[in-house]
Parts: sequence; C-alpha cells; structure tokens
Amino acid sequence: CYNALRTLRPTHQTCCCRGTHSDAKLKDPFTLAQRDLTSLYDDIKKELFVSKDELKYLCDYYFDGKGKAIRPMIVVLMARALNIHSNRAGDLLPGQRVIAMISEMIHTASLVHDDVIDGSDKRRGKRTINEVWGEKKAILVGDFILSAATIALARIGNATVVKVLSQVIEDLVRGEFMQLGSKENENERFKHYLEKTFKKTASLIANSCKAVSILVNSDPDVHEIAYQYGRNVGIAFQLVDDVLDFTSGVGKLGKPAAADLKLGLATGPVLFACQQFPELHAMIMRRFSSKGDVDQAWQYVLQSDGVQQTSFLAQRYCQEAIRQVSMLRPSPERDALIVLTEMLLIRDK
Repeated sequence: CYNALRTLRPTHQTCCCRGTHSDAKLKDPFTLAQRDLTSLYDDIKKELFVSKDELKYLCDYYFDGKGKAIRPMIVVLMARALNIHSNRAGDLLPGQRVIAMISEMIHTASLVHDDVIDGSDKRRGKRTINEVWGEKKAILVGDFILSAATIALARIGNATVVKVLSQVIEDLVRGEFMQLGSKENENERFKHYLEKTFKKTASLIANSCKAVSILVNSDPDVHEIAYQYGRNVGIAFQLVDDVLDFTSGVGKLGKPAAADLKLGLATGPVLFACQQFPELHAMIMRRFSSKGDVDQAWQYVLQSDGVQQTSFLAQRYCQEAIRQVSMLRPSPERDALIVLTEMLLIRDK
C-alpha cells in the first residue's frame, strides 16, 4: 500500500537534514511499519461493514491498498518509539493500532468531501466518487466513513484521546472555511495560509501522534514532543505538495498540475512570488478568475524563486520535526521517523 513512496529511499545526495545512514535497513520506515499496516485496509473495511452493496462498494473505493498510507505509518512508528521511550516493549497497544486506522479513515473522508467542494474529477489516479456517483452520494459516503471512525474512537475508551482526535474534525472544517476566504494584507495572507495548512493537513498528524502518546505516557512534555513532530512534518508535507503542483506532471501526482491555481488558491509558491511580482496581488484577490490569470500566475511563479523559497520553508519544518523527535530515547522506530521526514521532503508525487 505504500509503493508510491518506496522509491524514495534516502540517498546521500537527497537527504538534506542529516548524513547518510549506514544501517538504513534498521531504520527503513516501510519495513518497520509493514507488520502493523499489513491488515490496515482490511481492518478499515470491517469497520465500514454494511449490508447495502452500493454503500459498501463506495466506502471501499479508496481503501484499495493503493494509497500511500503515510499518516498511519507515522502513527505506528511514533507509537512504537513512544512505547520504547516509556520503558515498555515496542509492540503497539490495541488503542494505538485503532488510532492509526482512524487517522486513515478521517483523512480519506476529508478527501471525499474535498473533491465535492473542489469539483475534482480525479484522485489517486482514478475518477473521484463525486464524478462517478454524484455529489450527494459522495457527501454521504464521507459522512459514513467519519461516523465509523468516531465509533472506533469511542471504543478506545479514553476521554482525553476522544477530545484530541475530535479536534481534528473541527480543524478540518475550519481549515476548509479558511480556504474559501483570503486576506488583503500580504503578511496576514501568509499567516492565514500556514494556519489553514495546519488545520487542513497537519492537525490530523499532530493530534494522532499526541493521541498515541497519551495512551502510553502521562508526561505532558512527551505529549508535546509527539504533537510538535506531527505538526511540523504535516506542514512540511503540505508545503512540498504545494511545490509539486508547479513542478510535477499529471502522471506523477495523479491529478492535474496547477490544480490549486485553477481552484483560485494562492499557495506558498504564489505568495512568495508575489514579493517579486506585485501584479499577482490583484489576481490573488480575484482568485485567478479573469481570463489568462492562471497562465500568467503560473509564469510569474516559475520566473520567481517562489518554488525554491517554499521548498526551503518545508526544509525548516522538516528540521524542526527531526529536532523534536530526536528528544525521544533512541530506537529503530524513532530513527525511521527521521528517515521518513527526509523522504517526504524529497518526494516527487
């Protein structure tokens, strides 16, 4: 289920945050997480068990094992690293395994809803649910996946974990509302963009990491390390995604390039480019809605250092994520999180 990233083995020329790892196999995130993720999609399908054939097929549509499964991979590696840090065996607690599953369910439900909002017709290299079955059924499917995730969450039986992961769903909705608006002031605009990025992408990773820490350790400082690792790696992940919208072809991303511009969204590369090309300001405010705006904005971004500046910012978040997780006791899983952070930074899809 993570073939898409398996080609991103870190090498000495691509790892920008640390040196080469001689014992790479011991720290390979895919190898270490595989036993915990092997049954991930089957377990999710059991949670989504319904007798109605059409609803079952729609729910299973994205849980086909072809997603990158980055979020649950981070969660299981963090859980194991935290267990070792807390003087326990590395094996996952049952509740931690459920949190990994919930993280993928919430993420997938948000994708289904995002595709309706954006009118997207392609996701993960295939047609979206809203494109094939219509918007009404897509909304209901997203709701159903979320409801199954909340039932699984309640079953963990820890009120603090419920509160932490409920925050994710609130953040997703608030982030989507933030994306529908924009700021006039340039400084406010970048702050708005980073806050939106946290709510829409990083909150899920940060709070899932925090949730698995709560189950094994009562120290708030440890909870904060887990949270800050997830927050920083989540923001870095989205910044790289925003760069790829300008640098990667449709074949690699599984969705059209310049998709964000076409949706009227000003991401990091555009906001940085605006400093060199003030003409972008008016385009951002009208959400690239005038004829020729998308093509012109694309050209401005490519002529500026917007892509490089966004990549550099992603690297800074990557370095902070590594600094945070390095505070945990050394373990193969902790080191695998560091390797995974580096891999996310240099991915090309």
